Amino acid sequence: MFIKNILKLSLLLCVFLFSQPAKAIDIIVNSTVKTNTLTASQIRRIYSMRQVLWHEGLPIVVYVLPSKHKLHQQFSKEVLRMFPYQLDRIWNKLTYSGVGVAPIEVDSQQALIKAVMTTPGAIGYAELSNNYNNIHIIKIKG
Repeated sequence: MFIKNILKLSLLLCVFLFSQPAKAIDIIVNSTVKTNTLTASQIRRIYSMRQVLWHEGLPIVVYVLPSKHKLHQQFSKEVLRMFPYQLDRIWNKLTYSGVGVAPIEVDSQQALIKAVMTTPGAIGYAELSNNYNNIHIIKIKG
């Protein structure tokens, strides 16, 4: 019994010491967007393509990484509280029914940041390590 507890504690300690902490995901928008905060519900509406305009009337252009990308999976689960396959189903339904369009998929985080920087009304997500011109970070309230 004592040895089992020691092994469990050792395993837990190894997992804790050698696992990499998840980096914070930032919601980023183009500098043309005048909104500074969004609720989690608003972010889900934007990424499920139900909210297509910013409050000032500017069209929302949504950028995402591929569904298999680790950052996209983390964003889906932690920020949207959805699995990536659920988002794919929503986007496929919109696209194939002709009611809407799916977000624009880019290959890398750097491409996503560049797209948000250069597209008015754009929104995306990233693990930012430095400041960029033409984008600002949205705070999630509530």
